Amino acid sequence: MISWFFKYGAAFFVFNTIFLSINATVELGNIIFLTLMSFFGIILLINPKLIRDVLFHKAFGFFLFINIINVCYFILFHSFDDAMAVKYLLARGVQFSIIAISIYLHYDYYSKRFFDHLVSLILFVIFLGIFFDPNLFAGRYSGIIWNPNMLSSFTVIAFSVLLIKTRDYSIYILCILLLLFVVSLATGSRGTLIGFVLAFLMKYGFSRANIFYGVISVLFYMFLININLETSVNRFAAQDLLGDRVIQLKYAYHTLMQRPFFGFGLDKYAYIEPQIVPYYLKNIIIGAHNGYLAILIQYGVIFGTLILFVIFNKFTQIVVVYRQLSDVEKAYFYIIVYAFFASIYETLITGINEFHTILFWIALAFLSYFKFKTQHENKSL
Repeated sequence: MISWFFKYGAAFFVFNTIFLSINATVELGNIIFLTLMSFFGIILLINPKLIRDVLFHKAFGFFLFINIINVCYFILFHSFDDAMAVKYLLARGVQFSIIAISIYLHYDYYSKRFFDHLVSLILFVIFLGIFFDPNLFAGRYSGIIWNPNMLSSFTVIAFSVLLIKTRDYSIYILCILLLLFVVSLATGSRGTLIGFVLAFLMKYGFSRANIFYGVISVLFYMFLININLETSVNRFAAQDLLGDRVIQLKYAYHTLMQRPFFGFGLDKYAYIEPQIVPYYLKNIIIGAHNGYLAILIQYGVIFGTLILFVIFNKFTQIVVVYRQLSDVEKAYFYIIVYAFFASIYETLITGINEFHTILFWIALAFLSYFKFKTQHENKSL
């Protein structure tokens, strides 16, 4: 039973973020999260051999390095009276541990079945949403998800991984792709457009196929902007890609400048200092909406730069083996690249319970372990 939990632990964390994004199941999601964290934390403490074999494994060394940075930061700037900082420290440590252990113990599942289960769960949420709210184009669509941008995150990633990992497109797969495409546009999220462009580039590169799809996209764009809708295309045409994010970036920058070197603390992720935000913007400026600024605000430039260095250093190591990646592995690579772009206008990478953020860490760990296995197998030949 314990072994089963360890093998699927990373998947549980991802799937649970979907429960946390539905108003009707958010309390259930919180209970599941706390139960998983407590259970895994206890099991880790009584399995020192597992910690030695996995958490100190070369492929997952970047997790260990980030945890060491977190511990050092906590010792320097927090005390055990800072309950939220303690929770973040423990949650991040346990989460990284479970991701590493799951991939190490059950690599085959994450290379063969994980995306199938993820796409199926997202489709189930979409069908439920359409059942309760079939009006896809009556404003920005969110279905049963609390926020249209969150639904977009689900559907764009489901669309993209299905597109990238599939070789032979059956009628069923094409219908599913069309459904995910339409729902993604109906959310009105402008980031959806970046996700689609990256997915097609990852799948087809600079080829005739993408030239064809590019022409179709332009014609589709011209058609949609002449209809009074709030799709991603219409909102992009009416504003721009960043839109209201610019003013949020402004206040995030001003927040960083208040404590530029050592930041506001581990408990202050996605943070903007409320005292610097004018009263009339209080309900609009609610977070940094930029993953990189969020990390710097949280840790300060000194520790934040170390965190970002660890992330991008690991990514550059993975890029080296890109040509050796299978279609499924390229889907993981897509998740990382999309997170880097999406972090410009959303607070990704730094949080604990955010869907794309957890997928990002899983993808980074999975491809790091793939690289280790590939190099180890080559040396054995």
